[in-house]
Amino acid sequence: MAPQGDTKSMTLRIEETLAERVRTIAEVEESTVSDVIRDALAEHVDRRRRDPEFQAMLKRNLRRHEELLNLLADG
Repeated sequence: MAPQGDTKSMTLRIEETLAERVRTIAEVEESTVSDVIRDALAEHVDRRRRDPEFQAMLKRNLRRHEELLNLLADG
């Protein structure tokens, strides 16, 4: 899957063993390492978005940030 739209370049540091596994997956799938990593990250984000426990944590976090922003605005 090639990147679409705006992209952000990032640096990622991973253990050599994991890097080799990712390179192997990319080679077997006739893909690029970047595509394999992008796909894995997209799947991870999708799983989090569907995870009720994560969603509960997200809502608590949003409420806390809203409280902090209100404190600053009222100050």
